[in-house]
Amino acid sequence: MRVYLLFLSLFFCSLTFAQNSISGIVTDSNNQPIPGANIKIVGDSSATITNLDGSFTLQSSKKPPFVIEVSSVGFTSQKISVSSASQKIAVKLLDEENKLDEIVVSASRTPERVLESPVTIERMGIAEIKKTASPSFYDGLENMKEVQMNTSSMSFKSINTRGFATVANTRFMQLVDGMDNSSPLLNFVLGNLIGVSEIDVQSVELLPGASSALYGANAFNGILFMTSKSPFTSEGIRAYAKFGQTSQKAAGTNDYVDYGVRMAKAFNKYIAGKANFTYMRGTEWHAVNYDDKTRQGIDRNTINYDGINVYGDEVATNIKGVGQALAAQNLIPASAVNLLPSTNVSRTGYNEVDLTDNKVSNTKIDLSLHVRPFGDERLEVIVQSKFGYGNTVYQGANRYYLNNFFMQQHKIEFKGKNFFLRGYTTTEDGGQSYDMLFTGININRKWKSDATWFGQYAGAYVQSTLGGLTPEQAHARARATADTGRLIPGTDAFKNAFNQVVNDPSVLTGSKLVDNSRIYHSDANYNFKDLIKFAEIQVGGSYRQYELNSFGRIYTDAAGPIRYDEYGAYTQIMKKLMDDRLKLTGSIRYDKAQNFEGNYSPRISVVYSAGQNKNHNFRGSFQT
Repeated sequence: MRVYLLFLSLFFCSLTFAQNSISGIVTDSNNQPIPGANIKIVGDSSATITNLDGSFTLQSSKKPPFVIEVSSVGFTSQKISVSSASQKIAVKLLDEENKLDEIVVSASRTPERVLESPVTIERMGIAEIKKTASPSFYDGLENMKEVQMNTSSMSFKSINTRGFATVANTRFMQLVDGMDNSSPLLNFVLGNLIGVSEIDVQSVELLPGASSALYGANAFNGILFMTSKSPFTSEGIRAYAKFGQTSQKAAGTNDYVDYGVRMAKAFNKYIAGKANFTYMRGTEWHAVNYDDKTRQGIDRNTINYDGINVYGDEVATNIKGVGQALAAQNLIPASAVNLLPSTNVSRTGYNEVDLTDNKVSNTKIDLSLHVRPFGDERLEVIVQSKFGYGNTVYQGANRYYLNNFFMQQHKIEFKGKNFFLRGYTTTEDGGQSYDMLFTGININRKWKSDATWFGQYAGAYVQSTLGGLTPEQAHARARATADTGRLIPGTDAFKNAFNQVVNDPSVLTGSKLVDNSRIYHSDANYNFKDLIKFAEIQVGGSYRQYELNSFGRIYTDAAGPIRYDEYGAYTQIMKKLMDDRLKLTGSIRYDKAQNFEGNYSPRISVVYSAGQNKNHNFRGSFQT
C-alpha cells in the first residue's frame, strides 16, 4: 500500500507542477515552414518539435529568461533568448548539412543531443524518409549505418545490426509508439507487417548496440524505435499511391501496388484522433533453386535427390533395408535382397511453385484517440488499436507461407512531461498458414504411403535387375513404377489433397500452422528532474506475460495455453558538469524470467563536448 501511495503521489505531482509555455514558428530562408524542427531549452531537458506548418509550443517548469536552441536536419542551429512566456518566437534557419544537434529520446529515455547520447544512435527523420529511393521507408532503413537486412519475402524483411544476421532475430526489439512488434508465438519481429505507415512516421531511431540496461533482455542485439505523428500537431488528410512492376524469368512480369491514406483531426485542444490505412500487394519472387541441398552438381536424376525448393523428397530410406523387411514378410525371396544396393532412395517431391501462389499482400489499419484533460501536454491519454493482415513467406528451419496471417495490438497510455504509464496486448492468428515442407511430404502420403511406395520401388528394382537392366535403368524403372498414381499439380485431385493437408494441423498428416497466442505487457517510467535538482534520475519497470497457444502444433500446449511471465526494473542517473560539457550517465536494470535466474544489466558512460559550440564530442561507455 505504501508503494502504491508513493507512485500515486508522484503521478499527481507531475500533473500539478507549474508549467510555462512559449510558442513560435520556424521557417527556412525562403520563408517556408520547417516541420519536425527540434526546439530545446539550453541547460534543460525540455524539448519539442514543430508541426507541419512550422509552429511549435514548448512547455517547461523553467521560468524565463532562458535560451532556446532550434535545429533541424540540413540547417544551421540557432540560439534565441526568451525573456517572457508571452514572447512570440520567429526563427529563420539557414541551410547547412549538419546533424549534430538533432534531438533523440530513445538512448536515455529523455531528450538529448544525438552526439551526447551515451550509446551509438542512428536517426531517420521526416526529411530522410521523404528522400528514400526504396519502395518504402522500411526498406530504406537498410541504408542506415550498421544495419543489415535479411529478406524472406517482398513484404517480410528482418533488421539486424552489428553482424547478428538472422531472419528470426529474437534479440532485436522494434517498438512502434512504445509497443513491441514481436510475434507472441515466434518472439521476433515480422518486418513492418503491423508497423506504421510512411506518411504517419515522425521519426525512426536505431540503437545498433546492446540496449538491455533500459529496455530488457530482448534488446541486447539492438532496438528500433518508430514514432508516429501526433494528431494534435499534424492534422489533415494525406494520401500516397505507388505502382510498379517486378520482373523475373521464373515469375514473369507482375504488378506491384502500394497506397495509403492518413486522416487526423484536432477537434479542440482537448481531443484529437487519427486513422491510417495502407495496402500493398505484389507477386513474390519464385523460388526455383533445384540444386541438391548438400551436394553440388547433383540433379533430379539422382536416386537420393533432395532439392532446395522441392518438398516431399526429404523422405528417404535405405532400399536394401526395405528389401530385408519385405523378405522377412515373405513378400520377396530372401535371395532377391542381395540384388538391392545399400543406398538411400528419396521419394519424388513437389516444386515450391506448385505449393504456393506466391502472392504477397499487407493491409494495415491504425486508429487512435488522444485526450488532453488539461488542454496541454501535462497529461495525454492515448487509446490506440493496430491491425495487420496479409500473406508473406517466412524462411526459418523450414519454409512457411503465412497465409491470411492476422495480428492486432491494443494500447492505453498515460503520459506527461516526466512520466508515462502504458499497457498493451498483442494477439495473432495464423489464419491458413502452412509449412511447405510438410505440405509436400503429406501430399505424397495422401496418394500412397511411404511403406507402399518404397516397397514398390524395391520390388520393381529387383524385377528390372533380373530382366537384365543396368543399375541406372533399374532405378529409373523402379521410380516410375512407385510413382504410379502420383498426383499431378494443377489437377483437381492434387488441389483436393493440397487443401486437405494445409487445413490439417497434425504434422503426421497435415501442415497447418495453428496459432492464437498473446502478449500482455505493461511498463512505466518516471523522471524526477523537476523534483530532484542534483541530477536527472529516472526509475521504471515492466511486466510481460506470454500466452502461447499453438494447440500442440509448435509447443507442448495441446492441453491448453502455456503462460510465461517476465518482469524487470531499472534506474538511471545523469549529471552534467563543467558548464554542461561533461555528461555522466549510469544505468542498471534487473530482469527476471519465469524459468531463469534474475540478471543485472549495467551501463555507464562519459561524454565530453569540446569546442566553442560543443560540437567536438568524445564518448566512452561500458555495458553488459
